[in-house]
Amino acid sequence: MINADNGPENSGVRSQWLKWLVYFSAQKNVKIQLAYYPPYHSKYNPIERVFGVLENYWNGDPLRTVEKALGMAEGMTYNGVHPKAKLITQNYAKGVRLKNKQRQLCEKALDRLDGLKKWFIMIKPEKAKRVCEMYA
Repeated sequence: MINADNGPENSGVRSQWLKWLVYFSAQKNVKIQLAYYPPYHSKYNPIERVFGVLENYWNGDPLRTVEKALGMAEGMTYNGVHPKAKLITQNYAKGVRLKNKQRQLCEKALDRLDGLKKWFIMIKPEKAKRVCEMYA
């Protein structure tokens, strides 16, 4: 299960995100359940709690360098655990979109819960594999 915050990068209507999850499900033979937090309910999102602890830990200390920010992130503790922090330098292409036909094909791998179609999505590997075969 993936609990997601429904931000623009990983929403239940973001075709690129869903396409890669369909591929992952097919390749790893795993069922994926997406459950999105409602808008403006960050109190339920565990990563938001970690950010709150991090903000308290650095206590307004200016983070002028990447090394300082990474050091602060690794120095804090959340539930007795020191997180791992890593700088990602990879550039991601912007504006990449699936064509309508590709989006419709991807949608065939998704089981959306009636009434909450963009909030609860199941991706089963059997369906994902069939869709991936159609992409090839």
